Amino acid sequence: MKHLIVILILTLFFSCKTDTKNEKTETIEDTIELNHEKTDSIVISTPDIIQDKSIAIELKQNKLIEKKDERQSLESLIIEKKYLKEKEGYSIDFTYPLLNEKQNLKYVNFNDYINNYYVDISGTETAILESKALCDSIALLKFKENRLINYKVYNVNDDLISVVFYKENFYSGTLHPSYSFDCLNFDLNRGVFMTYEDFFLENTEEEFTALINEEINSKISKGELFYDCWELSPEDFIEHKNNFVLNETYIEYYFDDCIMCPSYTGSYSVEIPLVKLLSVIKKYDQNPLVF
Repeated sequence: MKHLIVILILTLFFSCKTDTKNEKTETIEDTIELNHEKTDSIVISTPDIIQDKSIAIELKQNKLIEKKDERQSLESLIIEKKYLKEKEGYSIDFTYPLLNEKQNLKYVNFNDYINNYYVDISGTETAILESKALCDSIALLKFKENRLINYKVYNVNDDLISVVFYKENFYSGTLHPSYSFDCLNFDLNRGVFMTYEDFFLENTEEEFTALINEEINSKISKGELFYDCWELSPEDFIEHKNNFVLNETYIEYYFDDCIMCPSYTGSYSVEIPLVKLLSVIKKYDQNPLVF
């Protein structure tokens, strides 16, 4: 009888140990499986995020490229020039406007600036070659760099043309090109370039910055793909205050990548209706904004 009791106790003891071991094993397996699922989700989601942003960047850039301007209606005024150079390690693709000097000899001021200063083909080529010479990575040296310049042009009351140049720079090791902008406003009658101070009252930069930020915040609140954009700082506006083109009903400011919006959302420009700028417009006869 004593032996029977001892056997029963030992049987119960080993049975409990086995159950506990099984529970621990199941717990460990569950943890491993859970961690495996988490790892899998990270591996899957990261490329998806990159892919989504890549598509968004391409859409944003295409929207700029396909934007309509007045180039076709200004055929008699605009002489379009093209320069294309394809090399093994880089390409230069420039499209830019000159003015027809037969219409007005004063247009030479515009053409000289574009030819001698803005479209710096030799300087661009030198900069590319120097950057590759400094690079010690074989992979980057073999990577093809692209430089592109193109433009949009607008005409205001036949007195002024506004040109926005957009530069596409595709650097070694980057997934997408970056965009930067330069705007020129040229008085066709006087043959001179005009700047912020020619259109707007002195010391109004702070007020103008606030007006631009109102437009940005309005677009954010309306959900117009400006969800990750931010307000301009006074310093950013001062640096880009001449980067605008004129239209008959609004002024459009252009900002480089990541000045106003990240590369994957928003827009490169913000439009401000002229009626909202009445307090800062300079009122004199030679200002095309005064009607």
